[in-house]
Order: sequence, then structure tokens, then C-alpha cells
Amino acid sequence: MEPRPLTRHAPFALLGALLLLGTGLLATPASVHGQGVEVPFQVALFEPVQLRPADHEILVFRLNLIYGRNVSVKGLDVGLVNHSTGGESKGVQYGLVGYIEGDMLGWQAHLVNMTRGHFTGYQSGFYNEVGTGEGFQWGFVNQASSFSGLQVSFVNVADDLYGVQVGLVNVIRSKETFAFLPIVNWKF
Repeated sequence: MEPRPLTRHAPFALLGALLLLGTGLLATPASVHGQGVEVPFQVALFEPVQLRPADHEILVFRLNLIYGRNVSVKGLDVGLVNHSTGGESKGVQYGLVGYIEGDMLGWQAHLVNMTRGHFTGYQSGFYNEVGTGEGFQWGFVNQASSFSGLQVSFVNVADDLYGVQVGLVNVIRSKETFAFLPIVNWKF
């Protein structure tokens, strides 16, 4: 018996099944945790046109076709603009812009990466920014209020640093002597 070819309605059936899962008709019950409700996945066109409300925490996967916004994501966060509003996000965030208002543990790989809370891990992108953090920043411009680790970029700026900067312009504002050094700067 040969398999039947897909009909022209197959994409609509798949989309319908995803919507049913997203609305909770086929999903497992959500549990309350932290600031919002935990759910396994999210699909967003742009907020508020998304399967789950913005006050939910996503536990496994979030796909943001244009812009997605939730409390936090623990898992894989993929899309053009990925926005987490609080709590702690963990895992990998990949896309054009990653903006985390809370804490992040993992890897941010965007053109623009911004974490306002505490960051632990690896940021790779054109522009990387953390409030406080530890780990590795790799990009064209790296910015940190307080950072422990390695910054590699053309321009590295830290208000306070415990570590090494490698780049064309390296600034550690809290350093009493040689706050600016080309090629390599450090403070321990």
C-alpha cells in the first residue's frame, strides 16, 4: 500500500492541531510556579497574538515568529524578538533580539543580547549587554555594569570587571590606573 500524498488541507490541519494544543484542550495541566503559570510551549506571532498569555512561564520551547513575551523561558527560545519579563530564564535563546528583564543562565545568540538582571553563561552577538554577570561575551560591542569573566570584542566596556577584556577598545571604569587600554585590559 502506497502512502497517500498530502492534500492541500494538510497545513491547515497541522495548524489546527497546534492551536488545540496551545489552548490547552490537548495539553497537560499547567502548574502554578513563581510569577506565572508554567506551560510546556509557546507560539507567538507578536504579543498579544500568542497561544499563551504573557504572564506564563514556558518550560520547554517558545517560537516567536515576530515578537514573543513571557515571564521566563526554561529551554529553547527561538524567534525574531525574544522577551522575558522576569524570573529566571535558562537554556538557549536564539534570534535577532534577546531581551531579558530578569536573570539568565545559558547562551544568548542574537544580533542584540540584553539581560537586565544577573547573567551566567555565554553571549554571542553584535551587541551584548548585562547588568551583572559572569561568563563569556563575544561580539562587536560588549557592555556590563559588573562582570566576571572574559569579554572579547572590538569595544569592551565594564563599570567593574574581574577578568580580562580583549579588543581594540577596552574600558574598565572602576580601575584607578589604565582604565582604558587597547588590545588587552584586565582587573583582578
